[in-house]
Amino acid sequence: MARQPKPDGRKTPRRESTLRRRPAHRDPLPPVLVVCGAKNTEPAYLRGLLASVDNRAVDVKIKICDQDPVSVVRHTVGERDRAGDHYHQAWCVLDVDEFAHLDEALRLAADEGVEVALSNPCFELWLLLHHRDHFGEIAGYQQAKRHLTDHHPGYSKAAREFDFGRYRAGWPDAVDRARKLARKGEEAKKNPSSGMWRLVREIVPAHLQG
Repeated sequence: MARQPKPDGRKTPRRESTLRRRPAHRDPLPPVLVVCGAKNTEPAYLRGLLASVDNRAVDVKIKICDQDPVSVVRHTVGERDRAGDHYHQAWCVLDVDEFAHLDEALRLAADEGVEVALSNPCFELWLLLHHRDHFGEIAGYQQAKRHLTDHHPGYSKAAREFDFGRYRAGWPDAVDRARKLARKGEEAKKNPSSGMWRLVREIVPAHLQG
């Protein structure tokens, strides 16, 4: 016996519209340029963070310029300017450490409209904030490393491999803790402090920021 057509004349069940099932699409913003002043930990951390949060609305281009802060800022300006209007923002990831001419680098960045995520004394302070608060002054990388190895045994900024898994769950806490340490633009004067929280908020989806 032939199958009786349904009242609307269709012989097959109505299928849900493919337009209704299609996820909302959002065009990505123009890319964000991030130039790291170190070749191992900082870029590896950022790549791990980006892979973890999967923010498809922001395209982040990570470059490396393993030199002094002034050179990093100049490199960033050059990369951005050669790209014309390609980049939405340009950032430098820098440490205070023992670098000379840091003030010159910060003035140049301000003049050129480049944002700076500055950690004082070093990036390891930002990593430490993923695990706990820290308010006391840190004498430099070696002391920061000693604090950090309580949470990341064997840590070394010279290591070619970086275990982002140790930091995956802690970046929201690091943002909150870093915001307490110094106001925007005052990181060079305040030890300990880190402006990495501002960069993280630019590249992490808003719904994950709490």
